[in-house]
Amino acid sequence: MNTIGAVCLAIFLIVTGVAHFVVPGYFRTLVPAWLGRAGLLVAATGAAEIVVGALVLVPASRSAGSWAAAALITGYLVSHVDALWHARADRPRKLDRPAGALARLAVNGVYIAWAVAVARYTA
Repeated sequence: MNTIGAVCLAIFLIVTGVAHFVVPGYFRTLVPAWLGRAGLLVAATGAAEIVVGALVLVPASRSAGSWAAAALITGYLVSHVDALWHARADRPRKLDRPAGALARLAVNGVYIAWAVAVARYTA
């Protein structure tokens, strides 16, 4: 993993974090109902993504920021596993169907691997 991969990860995190505030309704749909306070969780995770992205962007804090990104994204597994648990083939949204929920898990795994790769490269 090189500097370009690290900068791309930082930009990805920052843009995604900002999106939590621009289109919060979408992100609220990803929060399991049993967690409650979806609006607060969306705002908190959006802010965390922006801060972590900034840490990844700065070379001096890149390693710590990348490990923080891996941890933050790992926390999102709760949402994706819950979606898989509740997935049904007749759901209107593709992300709420079994294949969509599995895809969410797989993509999340790629994001975690990306963050770990950046952290290991900068360590």
